[in-house]
Amino acid sequence: MQNRLKPQYIILLILSVLALSNCKNGSKKHHTLKADSLKKKMAKEWTKTIPGNFSNQTELVFDSAQIVTFLQKHPDLTPYEQDLRNFYRKRKFAYAWYEKGILIEQAGNLNDRLMNLQNEGIYKGIPYQKDLDSLIFDSHSKSKIKKPDVGTELMLTAQYFAFSKVAFRGMSDSVSRAVNWFLPRKKIAYDDYLDTLLKKTSKESTTINEPVYRQYDLLKNFLAKYRALDAHESWEPIKISKKLKPGDSSAVVALIKTRLYKLEDFKGDTLSNIFDDELKTAITQFQQRHGLSADGLPGPGTIAEMNVPLKSRIKQIIVNMERCRWLPVSLNSEYLAVNIPEFKLHVYRGDSLLWSCNVVVGQKVHQTVIFYGEMQYVVFSPYWNVPESIVRAEVLPAIRSNHNYLNEHNMVMAGKENGLPIIQQKPGPSNSLGLVKFLFPNSYNIYLHDTPSRSLFGESSRAFSHGCIRVGEPAKLASFVLNYDSTWTAPRINKAMHLGKEQVVKLKKKLPVFIAYFTAFTDRNNLLNFRKDIYDRDDQLASMIMSGTGQY
Repeated sequence: MQNRLKPQYIILLILSVLALSNCKNGSKKHHTLKADSLKKKMAKEWTKTIPGNFSNQTELVFDSAQIVTFLQKHPDLTPYEQDLRNFYRKRKFAYAWYEKGILIEQAGNLNDRLMNLQNEGIYKGIPYQKDLDSLIFDSHSKSKIKKPDVGTELMLTAQYFAFSKVAFRGMSDSVSRAVNWFLPRKKIAYDDYLDTLLKKTSKESTTINEPVYRQYDLLKNFLAKYRALDAHESWEPIKISKKLKPGDSSAVVALIKTRLYKLEDFKGDTLSNIFDDELKTAITQFQQRHGLSADGLPGPGTIAEMNVPLKSRIKQIIVNMERCRWLPVSLNSEYLAVNIPEFKLHVYRGDSLLWSCNVVVGQKVHQTVIFYGEMQYVVFSPYWNVPESIVRAEVLPAIRSNHNYLNEHNMVMAGKENGLPIIQQKPGPSNSLGLVKFLFPNSYNIYLHDTPSRSLFGESSRAFSHGCIRVGEPAKLASFVLNYDSTWTAPRINKAMHLGKEQVVKLKKKLPVFIAYFTAFTDRNNLLNFRKDIYDRDDQLASMIMSGTGQY
């Protein structure tokens, strides 16, 4: 991170682990780097990928004027004219999809992908899909003369760019802004990527790292599974009339086992009515996957999650696949990532998770903003400059009813601004920011900080703040962000946190911080996780996706 990082290349973030690494046991288990085991499992196919042999032939070329003619016949593909020209100009207008006059394997694979867009969670059609399908079919006719067809060639390339726009880039910036997503959107030269795709040979890897945040492909696999379940299962609600505990026998136990078997949590005998250890283990895993208190018992909250309709889960997966399209693809530096609905902070080095801990995020009325920043300062024993909104809504009314309110809360008045008193809370153990805060300057006035209200980290749902993010392990985070300076030992950090005198430390290396929002993601154990949509963000995006009317 010695050089300034480009935000669009930074988020290998959040979802690759996003779960099952909590503060209570994570702090002991994550002393060493844990590489992401899912990296080897990702993106096994383009539905049959786009691998295949490609000829680097340069003899067969076409006239650049053919692009104009093609677009005149297919005006809905005109937005991709510059992409077409850039791609073929670099190739000196040599055919890309033909080998010895015959279409290469990638052509059929792309067509398969285009004809099955709903597998991608896409409900918007691409122009001339049926035309391409007919051209591919005609190319396999038993004609004795094999020669490239410029119309088919240009249709394939134009369709690739149309596909890449909806499947790899996703909906427009105006849509992501409309749903309050202010993380940087990725920028990719798709013509370069197509050229790379076509140059793959059968001797090379048969997998393809698509230009989409890799959770996309993992979620796509679960989308297929949930659609298959929805097609064959009625998913009637499970009802429990009394508390169940290990050793109990009840007909409803078999129903729970069957439900968890279908959801891939339970692997035992689904016909048994006995609440055995296998069921408790399965319930615990299910609870962990859904961000619930993992006690292994089928309480009301757990049963409610089991009863969520499959169509709702499908919608949730599709929404988060779209969010994955908006993310950059990889990062080789250290960075922090907060997933708001998960209530977790994850600390990364490249694609390896160092450790994670619980956080408290903003209440629904004081929502934490989804954005990117660069941490620049650590402030030990901080003052808290009470925001104007809190001064106006809480502090001033309290002062009117209790003239000693400021003294009782270790606060002072430090002048006036905009007609309001400037209120500061002095450093100390009762300070609302706790003993340390972490600043990454931004227009939203959001930062990470300690808190004296430690009990909140034990709650399964942790949306309690006014928008800033309270960190469960502040001393550990301070040690991490200052690890480049050996003089900042644990004793020195502890002393600075309890000194009672504010000390600002400027980081020599800016640290990327991503605040994101995912309600469905796959963890390192390849388990699908769901979280509650605490800010009601999913439905708005889902309606735009599934209506096919959202802007692309």
